Parts: sequence; C-alpha cells; structure tokens
Amino acid sequence: METVTIRTLQNTDAEALLTFERDNREWFERHIDARNAAFYSVQGVTEHIAAYLSDYAAGTWHPFVIVDADGKIVGRANLKDIDTSTRSAEVGYRIAQSACAKGLATRAVRHLIEQAQLRWDLNQLVANVYVDNIGSAKVLERCGFVIEQTSQQAGADQEYRFGLSIQTSE
Repeated sequence: METVTIRTLQNTDAEALLTFERDNREWFERHIDARNAAFYSVQGVTEHIAAYLSDYAAGTWHPFVIVDADGKIVGRANLKDIDTSTRSAEVGYRIAQSACAKGLATRAVRHLIEQAQLRWDLNQLVANVYVDNIGSAKVLERCGFVIEQTSQQAGADQEYRFGLSIQTSE
C-alpha cells in the first residue's frame, strides 16, 4: 500500500482539490451523481471547502482528504450528516482512478470508522452505493458493513443502503 496521509480538509486545499476533482470528474460521474458545473472552478471549490469546514465546526460533517507522499490529493472521505443525538452518520468517499486497487478506499473507510468511534462517539454508520458500483460495495463489506436495504427504484439509479454498528470507546 502506498504511503498516504488522511487528514482533515483545510482552506489551503482549494487548488489541489480542484485538480483532483477535475482530473477524476469523468471517472467519478460513472459511479456517483455529477456535481454542478459551477463547482469546477477555484471559486466553486473554495466555497465548497468553506461550507464543509463550517459544517465541521458545527459538528455535522467531518471532511478528510487523502494525500500521497508527493502532497497530491488522491482521495476524499467524509463523515456526513453527523447526528450526535442518534450517534449516527453517513460515510462517503472517492478515490482517484489512478489510485484505485491499492487499498486506499478500504483504508479511508477504516479511518472514518475510527474517527466515528474516537472523535464523534458514534455507534451507527450508513453508506449508499449504486448497485452497479461493485467496487464500493466490496470495500464496505470488507470493512464490516452489511446491506440493509435496496431502493425500490428501477434502473441505473438503484442503490444499496449499507449499515454498520460499531463499538464506541466507552
């Protein structure tokens, strides 16, 4: 597994994040919903980061970036919709196409589980994955998630909802 660091997103990440998102846009859009075109500019990414960091300060989101040994962003991982009253959150991640099949997604999800336990004291995580995104489904299963339900809609937008009950640091 290549040497990477997983750290909280920072305001100074705008240009590197824009490069990551632009370089992988077509790849990501094969597996997840497309972003608004306005996102793909320095201003769009700067506003995106500001919103995420505001939600992080409010305790409802924890955005991470995965950075390689050269300082290049090769992935993202998030705890989103953090709800401390129900002790739950949703996980999300995206890995650069060039960095796939190197264990980074698994490492990112395990990092999210660890942060959910240690930083946020959560005991339930969920993730939504399009049925045709087999790689992400395998990553979640490898990390202990199980399919809880499949959406009833037909076609390419059909999703699995995965869940994971985790032990907290009590």
